[in-house]
Amino acid sequence: MNRRLVAIIFVCVFASFSGCAKKATQATLKSYLVSTYAGKVPDTQRFIAVRHKLEIVASESQLQKGWESVINFCGTIHCEVLNSSITARARESLPSAAVTLRVAPENAQKLMDHLEKQGSIVQHTTESEDKTSVVVDTDAKIKNLTGFRDNLPTMLAKPSATVKDSVEIQQQLTDVQSQLDSATAQRKILANDTEKIEVEISFRIERNNDGAGGLKVIGDALRESGLALAESIASLITVVVVVIPWLIVIVPLLWLLRKMWRKFRRARRSERPPTAAVL
Repeated sequence: MNRRLVAIIFVCVFASFSGCAKKATQATLKSYLVSTYAGKVPDTQRFIAVRHKLEIVASESQLQKGWESVINFCGTIHCEVLNSSITARARESLPSAAVTLRVAPENAQKLMDHLEKQGSIVQHTTESEDKTSVVVDTDAKIKNLTGFRDNLPTMLAKPSATVKDSVEIQQQLTDVQSQLDSATAQRKILANDTEKIEVEISFRIERNNDGAGGLKVIGDALRESGLALAESIASLITVVVVVIPWLIVIVPLLWLLRKMWRKFRRARRSERPPTAAVL
């Protein structure tokens, strides 16, 4: 394959450098990438992305300890924490926790054994995705781009290359390097997905369905009723605090208006002529 590439480049160099360089490199890159490497998946090795999802039920007092224990245990093996979160008890929600890990296959069983000690595993789902074709295509792309990039400088070293040709070849070199960087980054992501196992763990507390659970429900109802009463009293206090300053002004004003009204009525009565007695 390298001989084929070198032959195409040399034909371009000796035929004509005025415009041939740019067209040749683009055509060669395209044909080189769509070579016999592309689309061929070897049967000897498969690249499988494996993901585990587990739900663990624990007591409320052990939930945070179990969550922290899993994170700390991950640091003792070939494992990395991708993300983690914990939520405390609120009025309308129960406490919960979650952590997502990526562990090496040889340490996966150790991690599972440790998870079994943190509570009851009530759900365990395993998912797998075959990414062999994507990995093979990406590897082929990286190999071809690397070979093409390494051969481009030979065109720049030719004495017959003009300034225009050098600029065009340099631009092609920049474009190829950009594509190579992108493909390399994608290959690293694929390596993480296929060479390690992703484990998503969620923690929740156990619910009591016995008599004690019924008493707990009554206790929760009484507690919520007490909170509602306290909020009502707080609202009443707020209203009183807001109204009292106005009462200091309004009450004397009402008393003064009432007194003036009575005085006005007495004055009106005194101005009326006496009514003659009817015989």
